[in-house]
Amino acid sequence: MVLGSVPVKYRVTIDRDRCMECGRCIENCPYGTFRWEGDKITAVSRNCTACHRCIAMCPRDAIGLEERPVDYRSHPVWTVEAREAIFNQARTGRVILAGMGNAQPLPSIFDRLLLDACQVTNPSIDPLREPMELRTYIGKKPKRLEFSRTGAGDVELETKLTPNLMLETPIMIGHMSYGAISLNAQLALARAVHKTGTFMGTGEGGMHPNLYPYQDRLIVQVASGRFGVGIDYLERGAAIEIKIGQGAKPGIGGHLPGEKVCADVSCTRMIPLGSDAISPAPHHDIYSIEDLAQLVRSLKEATEWKKPVFVKIAAVHNAAAIAAGIARSGADAVVVDGFRGGTGAAPKVFRDHVGIPIEAAVSAVDAKLRDQGVRNEISVIASGGIRNSADVTKAIALGADAIYIGTAALVAMGCRVCGNCYRGLCPWGIATQRPDLVARLDPEKEAVHVANLIEAWTLEVSELMGAAGINAIESLRGNRDRLRGYMLDEGMLEVLDVLPAGA
Repeated sequence: MVLGSVPVKYRVTIDRDRCMECGRCIENCPYGTFRWEGDKITAVSRNCTACHRCIAMCPRDAIGLEERPVDYRSHPVWTVEAREAIFNQARTGRVILAGMGNAQPLPSIFDRLLLDACQVTNPSIDPLREPMELRTYIGKKPKRLEFSRTGAGDVELETKLTPNLMLETPIMIGHMSYGAISLNAQLALARAVHKTGTFMGTGEGGMHPNLYPYQDRLIVQVASGRFGVGIDYLERGAAIEIKIGQGAKPGIGGHLPGEKVCADVSCTRMIPLGSDAISPAPHHDIYSIEDLAQLVRSLKEATEWKKPVFVKIAAVHNAAAIAAGIARSGADAVVVDGFRGGTGAAPKVFRDHVGIPIEAAVSAVDAKLRDQGVRNEISVIASGGIRNSADVTKAIALGADAIYIGTAALVAMGCRVCGNCYRGLCPWGIATQRPDLVARLDPEKEAVHVANLIEAWTLEVSELMGAAGINAIESLRGNRDRLRGYMLDEGMLEVLDVLPAGA
């Protein structure tokens, strides 16, 4: 039996009155959507991924794109996605891969949280005329400070402080490895965090030598595959992050398709050329909090106790209990990654159906740490689906010290969120290792775009804080009084520890 072809996802049209047959669409599309037929350009709509590269490069605005021009008969249970997944697996017998984060039409909790503003008796603060403190420290904080007075009458601090990262903004860039994204993309991100006084993660793919000039702004990652991990790598980072889980695929390891493992990636990751880089689901030396504590201590000893160590977990149902254990493992920060966190490649079934929202997870983690009296022992970093400065502000009000962005930074460099990162054919030069495609991304120009985004969001966070009568980021952290829930059920309001609108 023949399954036949399915309706096209996108229909590409060419306006013949505007098209001058210059061929730029053919040159720019790596998916083969355009081709010559005689002296005319024709479109093969079935190859289109809606990356918009052709539209952006067309000098005459002659290209049109329509989503789902011919669709299936509607059905409340057998959705288009369900039927197409079955067709796909009936043909191939394989796991369906996908990129980016959860694509289900689920409501965003951030969108149903409203920020408070002050008036009259509790006036707001004008950030243009009064100082706003957004500097953020990531790491352990002492419960109390002890001082002594010298014979000369000077006061000296007796309490020994552990290493912290100092951020000029609570916005950092999360871990996207060399291999998952191009070296040019990593360079752009590194230059952006260097300019804005914040940090970025290297991902689990090691550190390319071209990033060494920015190493004081890089957080190196140790994942279950230990790709690229060595003492030189650990010593170069400003901090170390142990990756236990990832929001886009909780419970399984990372996956870099062999098509993206070029010679440079192979060398940096210390793996064979063209081979799939598949990290094990667990770290094979971590099966308890005690095992985790041993790795944390080993990494600190290897780097002479000079660097903070983070632990990254996926947002799952018991994330709060896990975070409480991490706080007692000696780690300096816990990264909680929500189910909308992006990825270069993940099984679609995991991406869309495993994990919980970052809003619920970070609130539960903050509450658990406070209840157990260990909140000062560890910083909390929220990630996974942070789309704008309002999301940043709300995440901090729910209990985060700082946030990671990932997809937002890629969008600032041109990403259209087409979700085909795993194919290695990104026409914007971001999620690819093909030299001709990588060359399309100018690290200098895109560094400016990413830095502009971080600076704009930071400015808006200060404006939102001022409206709420808050002049320091420390006063915003965990300040749920400045949030109200709208169209959230009673159970979710209880998890978030937020009052309903009007209360």
